[in-house]
Amino acid sequence: MRNISVSIVALWSYGVIKSRVSTRYFASAVLLLGALLSSSLTLAATSVDGVRVWRAPDHTRVVFDLSNGVSHKIFSLKAPARLVIDIENTKNNAALASVDLSKTPIKRIRSATRDKSHLRFVFDLKDDISPRSFVLKKHAGKPNRLVVDLYDKNTVTKKTIEQVAAAASVSSRRDILVVVDAGHGGEDPGAIGPRRVKEKTVVLDIAKRLAKKINATQGYKAKLTRTNDYYIPLKKRRDFARKHRADLFVSIHADAFKTPHAKGASVFALSRRGATSETARFLARRENNADLIGGVGDVSLKDKDKVLKGVLVDLSMSATLSSSLDAGKHILNKMGGIAHLHKKTVEQAGFLVLKSPDVPSILVETGFISNPGEAKKLSSANYRQKMSNSIYTGIREFFEKNPPGGTYLAWKQNGGKPTVANARVNTSAHNNRRIYKVSRGDTLSGISARFGLSVNALKQINRLKSNSISIGQKLIVSEVVSSNVLAATDKAARPSRRIHRVSGGETLSGIALRYQSTVAAIRRQNKLSGNSIRIGQRLVIPSIDG
Repeated sequence: MRNISVSIVALWSYGVIKSRVSTRYFASAVLLLGALLSSSLTLAATSVDGVRVWRAPDHTRVVFDLSNGVSHKIFSLKAPARLVIDIENTKNNAALASVDLSKTPIKRIRSATRDKSHLRFVFDLKDDISPRSFVLKKHAGKPNRLVVDLYDKNTVTKKTIEQVAAAASVSSRRDILVVVDAGHGGEDPGAIGPRRVKEKTVVLDIAKRLAKKINATQGYKAKLTRTNDYYIPLKKRRDFARKHRADLFVSIHADAFKTPHAKGASVFALSRRGATSETARFLARRENNADLIGGVGDVSLKDKDKVLKGVLVDLSMSATLSSSLDAGKHILNKMGGIAHLHKKTVEQAGFLVLKSPDVPSILVETGFISNPGEAKKLSSANYRQKMSNSIYTGIREFFEKNPPGGTYLAWKQNGGKPTVANARVNTSAHNNRRIYKVSRGDTLSGISARFGLSVNALKQINRLKSNSISIGQKLIVSEVVSSNVLAATDKAARPSRRIHRVSGGETLSGIALRYQSTVAAIRRQNKLSGNSIRIGQRLVIPSIDG
């Protein structure tokens, strides 16, 4: 660097004082040396300007803020345990001593320069980890970043859907499970309002308050997707609810709009077509970009995951979406008691986090944090408690009118008798009928799934000739079933060999839960190679012991 600068000065002196070089050649030489200087500056231009550490339940995330894009490699060393990160053509400007490493597997982070221009970070470790790293490009106000995830070893316990379904089927009075998702977190602050109030902080507090209310209610249970300040990818939030077989997924947000004048709370469900408003489209686009900010390697907004490929045209989505809209309506009505509503109906848009084929899912916008008035309210612990109370009341109201079969609530409403989803049909002539009144958005497949009946059984009990139903129509969802009707539907009176005919919207795990069996047992009995089933297919349901 110093030699190049001296050369330029010498050339300038030579050209001016001696006047032996033409202006044209002199200018060319200066340009050439300028390019060399620029190249040298570029090689040393990339720097690490900051280091942050986030702790999640199963991993630790270390984020390096970069002034430019980099190439890097990562490897582990033993005796003692270390993780090494080499970054090409980079220097360190970050203060490592101030990084909080408590509650992480890292003892210390140190750095050194190698080969005059390359940077090496060394993590001295106190626990075994499994590392993963990726680079994020500059996006939405965030600089280029190098993300290193250290996954804890021997702490992750995975449950299959079969195991969860088998466990749930043991009790005929299970709790209604609500998964509460606090949006954003960690690297992704979400929207930022006046006085630097952050969406991720506000919604985590509301989510925790909501979960506490739910868990204090008999017959209900809540699980939080995140319990602290760390980021979870959108797909993992959605899959968390599916893994635990949730009855409802509620994602809490407090977003921003292009103008500070926008205000009002909203509730959203997934759209099978386009967004219901420009605001809905704008908010969905913002939320779907969260993975690019929060930090997810190899993220694709095209959402090509195999489980959900084509889900929006799958019949099962109709019943799930119907329940989502119904739950959203109850919650929105209750929120209207404490907050101005942006729209008085549940809106719809293509939110990735709501794309679950078998869990009713809604996204609650508690207000626009970009609006000074609403930001002030959301900064208040008292208002956040009121907001969580209103969401809770809406959830309770929804389930009071639509108790899932096999739950404590359904058992209680059924006079202390087992509900259809977990008991064989009783042919006693003294059974009481149970009547359901059709609401807006209901479908026959959705009602049948809710009460543990097949669509065919529901049609035969009510003498329906098609799948069409009307608002206000009353349907019998539990009654004496004659031996002829029983034989024509599920043959549930024969515990040793029951036959189930697959209807629209049904899944193998749902059928297993209904008959107190397991997916593995049904697959084995019917010699199925996977979990795929088709409408009209007849399945032999093994006994509980088989």
